[in-house]
Amino acid sequence: MVHPRLVRSMSLYCGRPDVAEEIAQDAIAIACRDWKKVREAHSPEAYVHRAAINFANSFFRRKAAERRANQRYGAGDQIAGEPDILSREPVRLAIASLPRRQRTALVMRYYLDLPIAEVANLMGCSEGTVKALTHQAVIRLRQSPELVDLKEVSDAG
Repeated sequence: MVHPRLVRSMSLYCGRPDVAEEIAQDAIAIACRDWKKVREAHSPEAYVHRAAINFANSFFRRKAAERRANQRYGAGDQIAGEPDILSREPVRLAIASLPRRQRTALVMRYYLDLPIAEVANLMGCSEGTVKALTHQAVIRLRQSPELVDLKEVSDAG
């Protein structure tokens, strides 16, 4: 069974639970294959999450190339087997619409609850950049039309 937290975080990142499951499986397979290297990492779990995000980004690039090719050659807008975008959950849709780096920072910081320093290390950027990206992502989510009717939840009383 695929690690549930990894699948959930990739589901948020991708906006597609079916794709998230495959990505998680691929990331775990790579971690098993390269275990000697992975176990030496500061956080093997974070390493696997970073690998999963890399797989997700590759998925997005392939899908974009597919869409461009379909548009170029007159294929329909809806690709067979791809769920209708309107049937997705509003939060997943809003997160999936964020720019890649904002989405990565947001999922790693707030869903995976990784420290800023670790996110910066995994993303190959400064801690200030991680803070800026997460701040920009939150602002964008608050302005998202899909989330207008949702209320913000706070852990504080």
